[in-house]
Amino acid sequence: MNIKVAIFEDNKLIREALQTIINGSPGFVCTGSFVNVNQVLADIHFSQPDVVLMDIEMPGLNGIEATKIIREEFPEIKVLIQTVFNDSDKIFNALCAGASGYILKTDSPTRQLEAIKEVFAGGGAMSTSIAQKVMGFFVRKNVILVQPEDTDFDLSTREKEILSLVVDGHNYRDIAEKTFISYETVRTHIKHIYKKLHVASKAEAILKAIQQGLK
Repeated sequence: MNIKVAIFEDNKLIREALQTIINGSPGFVCTGSFVNVNQVLADIHFSQPDVVLMDIEMPGLNGIEATKIIREEFPEIKVLIQTVFNDSDKIFNALCAGASGYILKTDSPTRQLEAIKEVFAGGGAMSTSIAQKVMGFFVRKNVILVQPEDTDFDLSTREKEILSLVVDGHNYRDIAEKTFISYETVRTHIKHIYKKLHVASKAEAILKAIQQGLK
């Protein structure tokens, strides 16, 4: 089954390059390519994507506002923010709007495709530099969403090891190489970690790990 991807990007060269990469890669198909998000609901109805590649800065409505609309109307659709901005506030706002992941346009095509697969599978794709900024944002702002709990959440030694690597900004493939397990096994561990921590995204997992002293 192909992963259906819709692209929202106002830069013609980038938009066409993404479309070419997606359609030229086994397991992926681009079902829509749009220059803005001013008619985002109609465009989503038309393209029926599994994953949306979303730029942040576009004419009219911006990508963060569009992400919130998509997630409210189509909660099953994953949104992967892709931008040139490496800015903590924009990252935090995008994740709060419901984005499943956040990568930079400078990331390689291989990493972009990997990120699409990660969010489609329920993970939270995030570039290493982005993950580090998310962690720094939480620490700098002293963001506290929950009170520390006297528990280790019943995480196994392996799950704690993988969670630590997630907090450090490593992606699934890096974690697989460092822990000498398969990519699919990493995905399974991540799902179990999310379930035990009662979180639904990488950003939430990083935050909770910091708050609860699991890192």
